[in-house]
This record gives sequence, structure tokens and C-alpha cells, in this order.
Amino acid sequence: MNRVVVIDYGMGNLHSVGKALEHVDENISLTITADAQQIRDADRLIFPGVGAMRDCMAEIKRLKIDELLKQARLEKPILGICVGMQAMLSYSEENNGVDCIGLFPGMVKRFKENQVDESGEILKVPHMGWNEVKQTSAHPMWQGIENNSRFYFVHSFFVDPDTDKQDSANIVGESSYPLTFSSAISAENIFAVQFHPEKSQNVGLQLLKNFLSWNGQL
Repeated sequence: MNRVVVIDYGMGNLHSVGKALEHVDENISLTITADAQQIRDADRLIFPGVGAMRDCMAEIKRLKIDELLKQARLEKPILGICVGMQAMLSYSEENNGVDCIGLFPGMVKRFKENQVDESGEILKVPHMGWNEVKQTSAHPMWQGIENNSRFYFVHSFFVDPDTDKQDSANIVGESSYPLTFSSAISAENIFAVQFHPEKSQNVGLQLLKNFLSWNGQL
């Protein structure tokens, strides 16, 4: 049986992710936990998150989730969602600066205030609502999802991976608000997205379905 663990460090509506996974495949073995042994025993991991990075990283380090993810990155498929994706980078500008897990080199930056769209309308921060994701690189996780499909976003910060360094993440999806930012990155057995697949209707469910069958390879 496909053993899936949604990592619970107290940040996010994890049950909505769990319900979406069970909707996609009712035969999976789903556990929402921070238990280290269950995380090690899982076939695949989902690492979600919402909230302030300082609080998230405090719990991640207290529970040693950072160490477990570093161990798992070459062993099993991992899906990062929203702040879970951001926490995978080296450093965040949020809360006057926070060191993150460092799975990938790069920074988490805040959207600038008072940016405008093509019609001159001011874009609010946080970026909230539906937005297109341009698939910048082929990946098994995009199977059955049309390029430029719309996903649901809620975030004030975005990832800026350093793609020139060793162990960097590949940018596999981009969106605009109004600057172009990385909305999906991938490396090794990790696929991470800024949007919320569990809130993105059919395309989000397809992404979760793809994750449940992805073997962690390109």
C-alpha cells in the first residue's frame, strides 16, 4: 500500500490536503504526523505550511523535520507546498531574516508594494487568487495538466532559487505578479510549488494524483 505522510509541524490546514489526497486515491495509507519513524517509513512525503517563517522554522527545528527532510531527499518523493516550498531554501527575508532548511540555495523575498498590472491596477500583497503557471520544463508531475493552467495562490513571499550553484533547484514553473517568479521547482526527489493544489480544483487534484504515482525520477 502507498504510505503517504503529511508532515505536521503545527502550521497549516493539513486536513484539507489529506482530504484531497484521499479523494484522488481512497486506497492510500494516509498519516498526518510529525513522528520521525513514521516519516522515515513513508513511501512519500508532503511538506505543507502557512504562516510566518520564523514560527515555522522554530517548529521545524524543534521537531527535527529539517534533518528528516535532508535524509529523505534522495530516498523518496517529496512534495513541498506554499511555505513548505519556501522553507526548503537557504534564507527568508521574512521576520527580519530567517535561516531556512537549506535543501536548495536561494532566498525567499517579499513582493514589493504598489506594483501595478498591465491595466494600471495596483496589485495587492498578499498575492491571493487564481494565476497561471507556465511550465518551463518538462516533468512527470505535469502529466495531464495543460501548460498555463490556473492554480490557487495565497502568499506575500516568493522563492528566488540560486540556479548557478551546485545542488540548486530547477525552475519548472513560473508565474507573474507582475514580476516573474518561480511557482514550481524540482530537484532529485523533490517537487515543490508555491500554489495550493488542494485548493486548485481539477488541476490541483491531477497534480496530487501525479505525485501519488511519481517515482521521484525524471
